[in-house]
Amino acid sequence: MKLHVEDIGAYLKSHDIKPSYQRMKIFDYLITHRNHPTVDTIYRSLSQEIPTLSKTTVYNTLNLFVEKNIAVVIVIEENETRYDADVDIHGHFKCEKCSKVYDIDIDTKKIDISSLDKFQINEHHLYFKGICEECLKNS
Repeated sequence: MKLHVEDIGAYLKSHDIKPSYQRMKIFDYLITHRNHPTVDTIYRSLSQEIPTLSKTTVYNTLNLFVEKNIAVVIVIEENETRYDADVDIHGHFKCEKCSKVYDIDIDTKKIDISSLDKFQINEHHLYFKGICEECLKNS
């Protein structure tokens, strides 16, 4: 997503989201870091700068972003919910060693889903797990 920090307020407004300072900082975190963060990751990162921020606010804000289709939920592990501001179709790879999650480009033209023509698709997920290039180099 090619969105500059100064454009975040207008972007949120265009999706019927009141651009409070906390919401703008949370969305800025999502588009700047691209690390598929959890609620805790965002909270720990922003709580120093925004002492009034609570985990509940982060959680509710992320759910609002998902509801307004400007972020998606990623659940690769049952006990771990992550968020991604890239709502375009793509896959993810999670390293089993360092736990980082990487985006994977997918050529949707090469995926044959014609057997689903009579179905309504509401969500799609493509995940891979293994050891990332960085961890392989370091072992």
